[in-house]
Amino acid sequence: MSELTETVLRSGLARVSAQAANFAVRIGSIVVFARLLSPKDFGFVGMVTAITGMLSLLRDFGLSSATVQRSHVTEEQLSSLFWFNLLFGAILGLGVIALAPVVARFYDEPRLFWVTVSLSPALIFSAAGVQHTAILQRQMRFTTLSIIDVGSLLVSTFVGIGMALAGLRYWALVANTVSLPLVNTACLWLVVRWKPGRPGMDVATRSMLRYGGTISLLRLVTYVTSNLDKVLLGRFWGADALGFYGRAYQLINIPTLLLNSAVAEVGFALLARVQHDRGLVKSYFLKSYALALAMTIPITICAGAFAPDLVAVLLGPQWQQVGPILRLLAPTILAFALTDPLTWLLYSQGMLERSVRVATVFTPAVITGYLIGLPFGPRGVALGYSTAIVLSIVPRIAWAVHGTGISLRDLARAASAPLIAGATAAPAGLALQLLPQHALAPLPRLVLDSTALFGVYAVVLLYVLRQKTFYFGLLRTILRSPNEPAAAPQPARPA
Repeated sequence: MSELTETVLRSGLARVSAQAANFAVRIGSIVVFARLLSPKDFGFVGMVTAITGMLSLLRDFGLSSATVQRSHVTEEQLSSLFWFNLLFGAILGLGVIALAPVVARFYDEPRLFWVTVSLSPALIFSAAGVQHTAILQRQMRFTTLSIIDVGSLLVSTFVGIGMALAGLRYWALVANTVSLPLVNTACLWLVVRWKPGRPGMDVATRSMLRYGGTISLLRLVTYVTSNLDKVLLGRFWGADALGFYGRAYQLINIPTLLLNSAVAEVGFALLARVQHDRGLVKSYFLKSYALALAMTIPITICAGAFAPDLVAVLLGPQWQQVGPILRLLAPTILAFALTDPLTWLLYSQGMLERSVRVATVFTPAVITGYLIGLPFGPRGVALGYSTAIVLSIVPRIAWAVHGTGISLRDLARAASAPLIAGATAAPAGLALQLLPQHALAPLPRLVLDSTALFGVYAVVLLYVLRQKTFYFGLLRTILRSPNEPAAAPQPARPA
């Protein structure tokens, strides 16, 4: 178990480092694209992806998770899942092409027809690399996976920026979207060097298909919840309004996706390995939960407190309307950090039906929230969405953990130190906004304010709440030489 602990921590470091690089590249691309393209260009592509993205979400049919979750997978089963992924990706690609005239008619914008058609190959490219990704995850080769992810993102970003510089406007965003899965899958094939064989259909394969189908259903429900707001804004308020809202939503989503997915990817693979030992599941999950929250909370505070400066630095003066929307959406960063880990806990334990039921029950409440805000434009939708998500946190968590061996008290103890540190740092962040800093430009003001906020948060978390032993223990284990004897990190002390 000490070797497994070390492997997990090193894998976690690789994924977090990759996500940090990923974050830097994405932020850099946002900065460049925001200055080369207009809100309407983003709105055009956002109109299409809000609808076709639902099909893109289903491209792997949940079969990468099915491969990772299984204790043992045969060569024939891997081949069967690969060919199913490829077939399903081709069907989805044709589905996107079939939707092209519908999308153009729905938004009353003929140019969207070819935008929609041009996005369809991305589904096939993605499907061809699903099982290769799963193989790397099963082997805990997250460093290799991280290099591929960051490298392919860099290449696709350069492709998009090159086309934007050439004056191709929204087509630059289309090229950026399509080239990412193409480069990523090509790299996966070069590295893994696994070639699919003849497919078969045994009992285990059918079980994995059912598992993947259930995950796909859950993703579909989640996608509708998270993207109907964009469809409605594009339909009733136009491309400009959707462009502003979409940039705020993307800024909010980057830390949510990158941090949560880094912990979730490694955590899911780990919990699947020890799924039959409830004690180990509980121990590893609670440590992962505390770590994810500790990284997410200061980012949430920064997004809420320093929204105008973030927009000025990252997007430029033409995007000032994004600031208030970003501030209204900021609480969802923390909300998803509290609830998303429960999803991969249930995945790893094979409790998929509960995940579907939880998502299905709370989806109408979230949709109702932003429908109430829709008459008030992007800000109203942001407020309605954020309010509904925050109000669902406690009941969603209580339902998810029931019968897992992890209680609400366990989660509260794991989350208490990061939350208390965040509650202490938040007033400091807000107080900084009252200081006479108008003589400073947005960038140095943002650097000073965020440094002070993170400093207060770190001091309270590590020293006042006595979490230094836990987090420094994790760091020492990660940095330890492979020849040294392994030592599991010490548990966090309750705040």
